Amino acid sequence: MAAEQMADSGEDPGQVPAARTLDAIDRAILRILQTDGRASIRAVAERVHVSRANAYARINRLVEDRVIRGFSARVNHERAGQGASAYITLKIVQNSWRTVREQLQALPGATHIALVSGDFDVLLLVHTPDNRALRELVLTRIQSIPEVLSTRTLLVFEETDLGPGPDRPTELA
Repeated sequence: MAAEQMADSGEDPGQVPAARTLDAIDRAILRILQTDGRASIRAVAERVHVSRANAYARINRLVEDRVIRGFSARVNHERAGQGASAYITLKIVQNSWRTVREQLQALPGATHIALVSGDFDVLLLVHTPDNRALRELVLTRIQSIPEVLSTRTLLVFEETDLGPGPDRPTELA
C-alpha cells in the first residue's frame, strides 16, 4: 500500500517534495478525511460526487504524493490520562536542529515539534499525566540535552481543536 511505501521509502522526512496542485475534489476529500479518517471510500465518493474508483485513486495519489501523511485518531488527552499539556520553547545550539529533533521525538508525550523563527528556536507540544511528570520531563529529560541552551514552559489551560468539524462544510460548493 502507498502508506507502507511512504514509511519504507528511506526518504529524509525533513526533505519536502514539490507541492502538488489540488483541485476542488481533492480538497473536499481532504476535509472529509480530516473530519473522519475512518470514512469509507464509498462514503467519500458519494459526498464528492465521483465514482468509488476515482475516489480510491485520488486518495492513493494523495498518500503517494505525501499530501496525506497518515491516518490517526484525534485523542482527548485528558480522558486518556494525559491531563497536563504544555508548549515548551527551546533555544538550541546553532546547527543542532536535527540532533535535537531526534532526541525530542523520543520523549514520552511529545506530540508536535516545530523549528521556528523568533525569540526561540523550537516549539514543542507535550502531554503528560500530571504536572509532576511535566516537571520531570522538562527539568530532567529536555534540559539534559547538551544542545538545549534554555527552555520556557507554557502550561495549556484549555484547548480547542480547529480541525475540520461537523460545522465546517465538506461538500463541493
